[in-house]
Amino acid sequence: MKIAVVRQKYTDFGGAERYTAALIESLLNAGHEVHVFANEWKMKNNSSREGRIVFHSVPTLKLLSVLEVITFAVNVRRLLKQQPFDIIHSFERTFYQDIYRAGDGCHREWLTQRRKIDLPGKSILHRVNPLHIAILWTEKQIFKEGNYKAIMANSRRGKKEIIDLYGVPENRIHVIYSPVDSKRFTGNQGPETKEKLCKQLGINPEKPLLLFVGSGFQRKGLPAALKALAILPFPAHLIAVGKERLSPYQRLAGKLGVESSVTFTGPISDVVPIYKGADLFVFPTIYEPFSNVCLEAMAAGLPVVTSRINGASEVLIEGENGCVVEDPLNPAEIATKIQQGLAIPRGRIAEVNSNILQKLTWENHTRQVLELYETVRKMKQGDDPK
Repeated sequence: MKIAVVRQKYTDFGGAERYTAALIESLLNAGHEVHVFANEWKMKNNSSREGRIVFHSVPTLKLLSVLEVITFAVNVRRLLKQQPFDIIHSFERTFYQDIYRAGDGCHREWLTQRRKIDLPGKSILHRVNPLHIAILWTEKQIFKEGNYKAIMANSRRGKKEIIDLYGVPENRIHVIYSPVDSKRFTGNQGPETKEKLCKQLGINPEKPLLLFVGSGFQRKGLPAALKALAILPFPAHLIAVGKERLSPYQRLAGKLGVESSVTFTGPISDVVPIYKGADLFVFPTIYEPFSNVCLEAMAAGLPVVTSRINGASEVLIEGENGCVVEDPLNPAEIATKIQQGLAIPRGRIAEVNSNILQKLTWENHTRQVLELYETVRKMKQGDDPK
């Protein structure tokens, strides 16, 4: 198939970016022709995709964020219409696609959820902010009948969200969970790995080692995790990994009296050694369609504590491989779930995760995506199999 992939900024490093790059790699390896429509692209040196992707530059106006959103959507539609494609797969909010992957969820729902953490009156500013208005309007266009052939959601709650907010028919939304490369996390796990990590970071290895990974600390629940750390009935240490302005969170840790129990690493290119040395992964996000870092933690054999609103909670079995938090703003509940998660035998976690993750491989994921492509291609040809 001749496949167009729409991604405003294409790289092969970073969370969501790695997913897009890996999917493209799978499509190329399956013999398909892949065209990427982007405003920016950057690949690691000696990338296996170098020279195999046809890139199309999409011009945008970057003077203001709102102009960048609108001009990218308008210009990518113009360019896509200049040649035929079997499938147009968009990872961005645009006006023209066959399949839209709602990997970021619905902006409308995110604005609703962020009111829980915003300062009073800030939600009013969001309603008149030109950027939010543009994103909401563009998002609404995506889900209008005739502007898509299929929607690809990465969780059941994400599917329900789109149905509830935009009235998209249930049979037009296909849930395909994100995959994980479990092989990256095998080997070199155990007390020795933890001791080595703790020595590198200057941490007491006798304490339970909690891990938080993700840029955007406020949305992803680090403040609540710090508050939970402060009320645990035993001493523990939290490693926070991610790109963020650290001073507000360092001040909060100091105010809570846990500044010596938190290590802020900043962004790290290879987090695998930290996953392998940790005892538990904590991620009390206030909004997350499906967090890939939870899958990575599972692949590393860690119990996962995350919130119900995170689509990744759908692959957790309470008390078997982790615990689900109902209220991500309740430190007491998070602290209780951390205690329960640490009590789960690691052997049991590894067994449960192995059974779950063997279904979430890149091989299975690519097969599901290609099946969706084939369904959509038949729809475009007027031979709707439904």
